[in-house]
Amino acid sequence: MQNNNSIHTFHIPVMGLAFTIDTPIRVAQFGISSVISITDDELIEKMRALYSKKFGIPYQEITTKAYDYRAERITHYLNLMNTIVNEKIKYFKLELIESKKALENFISILPNKSDLRKNLQEFINIGISKRESLSQFIEKNFVKGEIDVNIMTKVDKENFNGNEQLPIEFNDAHASLRGFAKSELNSSVVLSAGMNPRLYGYFEQFTDFFPDKDGILKKKIVLKVSDFRSAIIQGNFLAKKGLWVSEYRIESGLNCGGHAFATDGFLLGSILEEFKTKREQLIQTTHEMLIKALEAKNLPIPTEPLELKITAQGGVGTAEEHEFLLQNYCLDSVGWGSPFLLVPEATSLDDETRNLLANANEEDYYLSNISPLGVPFNTVKGISNDFWKQKRINDNKAGSSCPKKFLALNKEYDLHGMCTASKKYQDIKLTELEKLKSELKDEAYIKLKKKIVEKACLCVGLANSSYIENKIEIKGQQQGVVICPGPNLAYFNKTVSLADMVKHIYGSIDVLPTNNRPNVFVKELGLYVEHLKKEIENYSETITSMQQKKWATFKANLIKGIEYYQDLFNDTSYFLNERVTIQKQLKSYKLQVSQIEI
Repeated sequence: MQNNNSIHTFHIPVMGLAFTIDTPIRVAQFGISSVISITDDELIEKMRALYSKKFGIPYQEITTKAYDYRAERITHYLNLMNTIVNEKIKYFKLELIESKKALENFISILPNKSDLRKNLQEFINIGISKRESLSQFIEKNFVKGEIDVNIMTKVDKENFNGNEQLPIEFNDAHASLRGFAKSELNSSVVLSAGMNPRLYGYFEQFTDFFPDKDGILKKKIVLKVSDFRSAIIQGNFLAKKGLWVSEYRIESGLNCGGHAFATDGFLLGSILEEFKTKREQLIQTTHEMLIKALEAKNLPIPTEPLELKITAQGGVGTAEEHEFLLQNYCLDSVGWGSPFLLVPEATSLDDETRNLLANANEEDYYLSNISPLGVPFNTVKGISNDFWKQKRINDNKAGSSCPKKFLALNKEYDLHGMCTASKKYQDIKLTELEKLKSELKDEAYIKLKKKIVEKACLCVGLANSSYIENKIEIKGQQQGVVICPGPNLAYFNKTVSLADMVKHIYGSIDVLPTNNRPNVFVKELGLYVEHLKKEIENYSETITSMQQKKWATFKANLIKGIEYYQDLFNDTSYFLNERVTIQKQLKSYKLQVSQIEI
């Protein structure tokens, strides 16, 4: 079995297209793992040029004229990151050996109960004059943070050469996967946004995803999932191809950043409990399928199941929540995303937007309909993209010029695909709406028009923050910045250093301003209750028996989840100071849910 022991018990998940685009270069030398998006190859090429110049590494541009430019750009950037990170780690290790202050600072950001912290502290206590022993210890026990990558499986647009469709392997997600597969990295690809069988089948083309004769995977697969059922379906699908899922990353359906994929009323605690109780079942089931598939392919067969990690993320904000999730659900790591948007040392973000986040209140964070994917999208009021989008609407020029076309997935009017945020698409829709205007009430007309023009250009908006921060020229139509934090960020009110945020995670200090923040489970529950109420209230179609059954199931799952929490908080030794408040909140939400009429 593989066993990659991480230094830390948290990781930084992918955020947007750009917010973690260079996070590994910033934090991997401290043992912190992070995930970058490899969707935007144009941004990636700009960042490769930037960091090549910064570190004095020769650079030759890969233009769009290159045959496989998308994959090549990704491969070269990942290799560059790997080179830079390895170089930074080499110097960091030397600093730890030669400087007592540096060693003390590093010890201060390690988990309180970690063996590494304990052993390094002993070197401090006896004096670090024994540099050779310290050097040997660090060389043996230091583990760098992973440079992992994210692919949204559904963002897999077909590409064309004129009117000729290119082969499937040139689809966006396929090319991204190829770029990662050809890189030097020994790390993971995190697949999000659901199952894409065609893309999953493409993994079979790359030997790095299969175990070698020692049972080692050079490159690993991580699935971001919302529940156990999704995990076992996708895990089995991949295992039948001889592909092992090394980690299931469970994300809160609503208490997260970016796109929000609500479950059918299943709450995070209940989901984690199911993973905890069925973990061995998941391992054994997929292991048996994996063995059969590897035998059929005449590939090396591991003598025992490969390592499988279970992690969680979405809305975690205190050291106690972090520790509780690790201990109660036997998790291998907890993801901390949005809070790191307030850490300039860790994420790529312009000052204006970072200040906006620091000053935003609970009511400023909301689930929007701005995503062209048609999936609810977490954002915050006051982003600069809203200003420029509204200005175009006021000037009767609604829509984006759509320069990147990553989300040009709608084929209603063009087989090549159009983005619903594009001016081209919105012009067609607005023209159609105008023809129906005389038949509609004013209120209905306004509502339908808003539904068309509210879509935002995420491809540009989610990348602009990095361009602004790094003073890279932004060409074309002004889009401003789109930001996609989770609602949990409302309770953090200032920028903090990387060291302070890590210390907050481990409970050494507290960077939260007040005690009015709800428990992570209670916050998610509240979001789900509001979600169900709004869905019923805003439903405009004829309510069928199937729809009624869906809502009834959602309601029943919420009640079941609340009862699970009531028992959980009664029995746990955590959250003792909040127990009375939490139980009152659970009781109140249970009453609210029971009163929802289906």
